[in-house]
Parts: sequence; C-alpha cells; structure tokens
Amino acid sequence: MQPDLLHRYIFDELDVRGELVQISQTFNDILAGHDYPEPVKHLLGELLVATSLLTATLKFEGDIAVQLQGDGPVKYAVINGDHQQNMRGIARMQSEVTGSRISDLIGHGHMVITITPVKGERYQGIVPLTKETLAECIEDYFTQSEQLTTRLWFATQTATDDVKAAGLFLQVLPVNKEKSQQDFTHLEALSHTVKDEELLELDAQTVLTRLYHEDNPQLFEPQEINFVCGCSRDKTIAALVNVGQEALLEDVQAQGEVVISCHYCLTDYRFNEQDIRNIFN
Repeated sequence: MQPDLLHRYIFDELDVRGELVQISQTFNDILAGHDYPEPVKHLLGELLVATSLLTATLKFEGDIAVQLQGDGPVKYAVINGDHQQNMRGIARMQSEVTGSRISDLIGHGHMVITITPVKGERYQGIVPLTKETLAECIEDYFTQSEQLTTRLWFATQTATDDVKAAGLFLQVLPVNKEKSQQDFTHLEALSHTVKDEELLELDAQTVLTRLYHEDNPQLFEPQEINFVCGCSRDKTIAALVNVGQEALLEDVQAQGEVVISCHYCLTDYRFNEQDIRNIFN
C-alpha cells in the first residue's frame, strides 16, 4: 500500500501554488471502530483532506483543528492535525442522518478553524456554513481571512472496505495581482477537468502531468500523513488527578474499576483500587 502523502507544487512561469493530498490508511484508522453512516464517513474524509491541505499552509510549527458544528443530525465533526501531518478526528451525532449535503448533516452552523502555534498566539477563524459543499465553505474562509483566491476539489471513496480520500488545492501567490489572477484562471479551468478516480487512484506525478502538462508543475518532496491519536495512560492519569481520590474510590467501589475511554481511538484505560491509591500516593 502506498503511504498517505501530501504533495506541494509550484509552476515555473505561473504565480500560483498547489497541493495534492491522497489518504487511505489514516482515513481507515480514523474510522476504525466507529459505526458512522456513509454520509458522515464522506464528510470526515473531506474534512481530513481539508485539514491536511490547510496544515500545509502553516509557516510555523503548531496544531490546527477544523471543526464543523451546528443544530443538524451531526452535532459536530472535527479533524485535528499538526505541521507534521499527524491527524485524528471524530464526529458526534444527535439524530438520524437523512441527507448528504452540508446543510443536511450540520444544519444551521459554522466552521471553526483554530490554529495554535508552538510559539505565538492562538488564532481562530469562524465561517458560517452557508454553502452546499465543504470545499466552498473553505474557499470562503480564505477569501475572508487571507483575501487570496483559492479553489479546492475533493474526492472520497467510502462505500467499500478500501476507503480513500483525496484533494486538490490551488491558490494565487500575492505577487503581480493581475498576472496572478490570469494564471489562476487558466489553472482553475484545467483543474476542473480532474476526475474523482484520478485523484483517488493515480500517483501524484501522473495526476499533475495529465492536468498541467504544458505548464511544467514542479513537485517538492512529499510529506507523509499518519493517524496519531495522542492519548496515553499518563495523560489519563493527569485528568484523573483533577477528579480527586475520594470520588474515584467511590466509583471503584460501585463499579469495580474506573474506565476512561478515548473518544478518538476508542482505547480503554482501566484503573483498579490500587491504581487509584498509587496515583495519589
């Protein structure tokens, strides 16, 4: 199996940059153990691709979270990533899913993009979910936050055991405004011809050559994408300390043990009476 990869690319003569992401194993890992309906799997696949593409725009070390929340059947869906392309994600439902559009799933809501640098101040951008697709919602975010023309194309495959997600990203470079826009319009028209199966099945070099063979796209070294939950027994213990020994011992007395489950990877961390006493001693 090919590794999950993020590819960045530029063009020799055009003032536009691009990204291409293709994800399989990481997507499988995020879905593992969660019995999501097909539209929710599809949404998480697009959100995973979007977060990877957005993470690639960061010019510093840090984390990013892209969260959708509203009053629809899907209460919220979130993907967390970082500059090393470590990803995790989850969706929470509050009623039966009956449609597949953003409005059907999230209802009236908004997208929250939170960027947390290792050094520096946290930034949060909020965009109303007024468009029919996630790609259009993120394009709105770039228009509002960075005033840079941006286009995204997503493809997902969730109906089989071999789930996949992929995406293409184009953005003008703030150089010569008139030339940049002309270059972008030209590449956007070419990008609109991409087929879902090409994004999902072909290697990056082949996809870019098919789309832009006359414009000489230059690929940089790809970056690998992985599922990394980040939970651990030590982090769970740190959270238990805030609960207090007496309350925890009461739970052990009533249930035999304290069990803390990670919402992302579904790992259970179990603590018996002696474990609890050891934590506080």
